[in-house]
Amino acid sequence: MTTQTVELLVNSPDETMSEDSQQTTREPSSAGANGKATLPQQNQVKHVFAKTGAAYWGPGELMTFLATGEETGGAFFMAEISVVPGGGTPPHIHHREDESFYLLEGTLTIQVGGDTITASAGDFAFLPREIAHSFKNTGDGDAKALVLTTPAGLEGFFSEVFEPAADRSAAPPSTSNGLIGRALAAGPRYGLELLPPA
Repeated sequence: MTTQTVELLVNSPDETMSEDSQQTTREPSSAGANGKATLPQQNQVKHVFAKTGAAYWGPGELMTFLATGEETGGAFFMAEISVVPGGGTPPHIHHREDESFYLLEGTLTIQVGGDTITASAGDFAFLPREIAHSFKNTGDGDAKALVLTTPAGLEGFFSEVFEPAADRSAAPPSTSNGLIGRALAAGPRYGLELLPPA
């Protein structure tokens, strides 16, 4: 454990919990036990309870936000995705961020550059920026994965383009012309280039 961690645990942080999202935020004290600043005031510990982060329907997938750039100082964005069989993204290129996938369950077939990765539970895939890629659930059941983009910012695209998921247990809506239009309009603002399906 680091000195910062110990001091964070020893100090009595203020804790707040949002009733609607069931997310706990702790704001560490700006001074440690010795009176010296140990953590910047803007650092916050975040705990997201299962199935409570902001959720959005994308093309055949449910995306649940876990940590946004606003909460990580722009360092990263993390989400959990649940992709139905046959669901996934069309080919695209991230010009601003790298994207990583850690498969929790199921199977995703990831096309990246000219290669195909078949990832299953426990597998990790790192996709550097500037390389065309797409993914599809080629299994029989839902695929779940943690998705990390570094740096943050892409979450703005998802919240602008995808549909808010009021009912997370519902089947994902079919991809509408409205979603496609929003994606094409918003993509350039987020450094995201959408490509024709392969």
